[in-house]
Amino acid sequence: MLLRTYLKFNKSLSFANFSFSKRHTHSMLNQICDDNVKTEMGGHVKVQGWVHGLRKMKHSVFVDLMDGSTSKALQIVVPRSIKPDRLTFGSSITAEGKLFKTPDNKVELHASNITLIGECDVMDGYPFAPRKYYSEDYIRQYLHLRPRTKNFGCLLRLRNAASAAIEKYLRSKGFINVHTPILTSNDSEGLGELFLVKPECERLIKQMKRTDISEEEAYFNNKTYLTVSGQLHLETIVRAISRVYTFGPVFRAENSKSRLHLSEFHMLEAELAFVDNINIVMNEVESMIKKVVGDILENSSSDISIVGGQEIQWLNEKFVCMTYDEALNILQNNADSLEQPAPKFGSSLTKNHELFLVKHNNYVPVFVINWPKESKPFYMKEYEDDASKVAAMDLLVPIVGELVGGGVREDNYEKLKLKLPSTSNLSWYLELRKYGNVPTAGFGMGFERFLQSLFNIPNIKDTRPFPRWPHNCSL
Repeated sequence: MLLRTYLKFNKSLSFANFSFSKRHTHSMLNQICDDNVKTEMGGHVKVQGWVHGLRKMKHSVFVDLMDGSTSKALQIVVPRSIKPDRLTFGSSITAEGKLFKTPDNKVELHASNITLIGECDVMDGYPFAPRKYYSEDYIRQYLHLRPRTKNFGCLLRLRNAASAAIEKYLRSKGFINVHTPILTSNDSEGLGELFLVKPECERLIKQMKRTDISEEEAYFNNKTYLTVSGQLHLETIVRAISRVYTFGPVFRAENSKSRLHLSEFHMLEAELAFVDNINIVMNEVESMIKKVVGDILENSSSDISIVGGQEIQWLNEKFVCMTYDEALNILQNNADSLEQPAPKFGSSLTKNHELFLVKHNNYVPVFVINWPKESKPFYMKEYEDDASKVAAMDLLVPIVGELVGGGVREDNYEKLKLKLPSTSNLSWYLELRKYGNVPTAGFGMGFERFLQSLFNIPNIKDTRPFPRWPHNCSL
């Protein structure tokens, strides 16, 4: 009954849409300009977009039009007799006419009608001019207008292509997408870099507050934070659905304005049940990254060429794998070449150490495994033959250093009980090891750092449309 109702509704909806589209149809520029599209010449089309270039000749005006669907602009030849008076760089237009090939085999539109939709007063504070170079620091001051620049338009399409390729790959491998919460009562990393959440309305707080709790606890009866990770929530689901992932925003209250840190970013996190070997995690990560990168290179080459992405030399190379002890030996043996002192045993690696290890291995990504227990979170599994080490791994890549972190989760109830932070409210997490427990493992990848490394973007602030960092949360 439900299916028949849907089919009946869908049929009428399709007819209505067809009638509407016949009156209002227009062509997207990727359907006209992209190299892999066969465009019929002489056909009448209607296009709309924004003016990215304007050249006035004796009898005609040449307009470069972009609509965001492709990095390529469509040249429109507009007779002066129909040119709108206030047509300028940055204005939005609709144009109709016939398509022709130029002598250099590009497509152009000979306009028979052009309509100015939105004026752009370039003399009244508009921050960009055609064919002029602006630094990323300058462009970043205008987040509301930054998407109109050609390079950032390419970045947004590449960001979309990368996220689509990641999800396509994971689903092809049987992973189920789980929407983990943004509001949480736990600090999964145990680092305390949390944003506290509470209602702004004082009247509401007074209505809800009890005498035995603080204002921060009034709404949920406990302190609540913006999530730093969806991992612990995934660990509950993976004990019912064997392969799961989440892909969404996470938040870190770090006082850092570096080129690699944001207060809000996207994290891909995946968990696998019935896995007790770090090699399986590494194989999953390497397979995913190579397949996703291959997809992006195949389908987004024109955008990549504009943002300046370098050739990916390591795509057909086996990723390097070394232990933490081996990494430490390399750094200590090359202490004279390091910008910072070589690390001592048990300490984490700095960004300079990570990048040196990648360079030392001819810029091929490097897995570092078997970390000291004290350098990793409480949930990492101890090795049976060496309790000082845990089955954890970091993947180091060019440009950014650490890209992926992961490992096998501690599945021993008694060991985990001893390792839980005394201040945590994670009795439920411990209980997961009590009822039908299985060994699990997983990994997390910073999406913006992935984009940085793949497309050679120096500053992470230029990988998100609206970046947030300390002292900066505009829009």
